[in-house]
Amino acid sequence: MIGRLEGMVAGKNNRAITLDVHGVGYLVALTADTLTKIKLNQPLALHTHLAVREDALDLFGFETAVELNYFQLLLTVPGIGPKSALAILSLAAPDILQKAITAEDTAYLTRVSGIGRKSAEKIILALKDKLLPAGGQTEGATKESLEAEAEALEALKSLGYTLAEARTAIRKVTAASPAAETGGVNELVKSALRFLSQR
Repeated sequence: MIGRLEGMVAGKNNRAITLDVHGVGYLVALTADTLTKIKLNQPLALHTHLAVREDALDLFGFETAVELNYFQLLLTVPGIGPKSALAILSLAAPDILQKAITAEDTAYLTRVSGIGRKSAEKIILALKDKLLPAGGQTEGATKESLEAEAEALEALKSLGYTLAEARTAIRKVTAASPAAETGGVNELVKSALRFLSQR
């Protein structure tokens, strides 16, 4: 099993990169978010998952161990294979999955990520017991805060920002200042717009 790779980015397309590790080029599939940040001829270290099939060996790479963990959790969901799991993580980052699964909020996952309702229901049903502690909800994943995030996302989209831009802004401001999340939709939108204007 190949669990980690470190080398130079020797090639790139819209689905994967070729990572040169001591003269050997590994083709590694990445999430859309990671692909947009990577440039040719830069050093890169990835956590990897090797998917073994009868006719192929496919490598999937992730910037963090958290992303890899969620990828492997998604593989335990019935009907979700490696390519589907990677596509889901391209739409819904681990923090979005965590919040939605913790709160068992299908609507949030659907609105924020664009994942279809049936897939969202399947993911939440299969993973809620694997992520929730015995005592119940984890901190910070309330229906109210999720609704505020979803409404803020819609507001930013209505102002002309793409889903990816709006989602990134909301993720950044809530991570930097939890008060932004608890301050309601207006505060969340204002904070997100400040972040977007500084880019």
